[in-house]
Amino acid sequence: MPSCKNLVSVIIPTYNEAQVIERLLKSIKQQTYSPIETILVDDGSHDSTVKIGRKFTKNVFKRKHAERSVQRNYGAKKSKGQYLLFLDADMELSPKVIADCVKTVQENKKTGAITIPEESVASSFWERVKAYERTFYNLEGDEQTDAARFFTREAYKKAWGYDETITGPEDWDLPERIRKLGYEISRIQSKIKHYERVQNPIKLAKKKFYYGLKSYRYFEKHNIPLVGQKTVYFLRPVFYKNWKKLLTNPVLAISMFTMLGFEQIGGGLGYLIGKYKNL
Repeated sequence: MPSCKNLVSVIIPTYNEAQVIERLLKSIKQQTYSPIETILVDDGSHDSTVKIGRKFTKNVFKRKHAERSVQRNYGAKKSKGQYLLFLDADMELSPKVIADCVKTVQENKKTGAITIPEESVASSFWERVKAYERTFYNLEGDEQTDAARFFTREAYKKAWGYDETITGPEDWDLPERIRKLGYEISRIQSKIKHYERVQNPIKLAKKKFYYGLKSYRYFEKHNIPLVGQKTVYFLRPVFYKNWKKLLTNPVLAISMFTMLGFEQIGGGLGYLIGKYKNL
């Protein structure tokens, strides 16, 4: 499908997101940039996600029993934009996010993808802990954790889109493949608010376990060592470079490392089981 010049296609995979999706869709409508098309790809929601989505866009598609990468790639196939922006349903864009992304791409023709800073919004203790963790990555950006969300269609197509055999690390995989093709990964200053729904460390561990089941494919694909800054949270320099920040918030710091410990165990077990069973 030929792309429409300067059109930005915003692609959102959903599953039972009625509590949060309207906030995101409103923020897309409030962008200072145009033209924009919004595409929602739903995985068989049984709440009012689809009904809400259709209030904002006619481009609502259903892909039952599809992982996130499948939903994203399907949305891209249905899109017409010269640029692609992939979002999660629990996000909210600040007004200039899309305008800044397009400006950055147009000013630097080597740019194939753009990282957008995220600011976690918390309403519970463990959400505050997760938000505290995110502040370390968002200080100046962090190459170990940053994952691009905005792409030129050209770069996305040359990289063959998201790897549908990977769940979890696919957010890192696509930008890394785009970089290997010779494109640059840029970063803007405008932020996305992320309303991460964190109940407790055990729930996070279960989530990381699920992602870990197929993570070995990503590590082998990019020849990434199992013990390193990308895989072991406690080895990431971003925490220790900002040790004063840790000391000034001891409760949050201790809780953060406790939370990361649960995530590390969950992800590690998932990796071992997935690798052993060749999932």
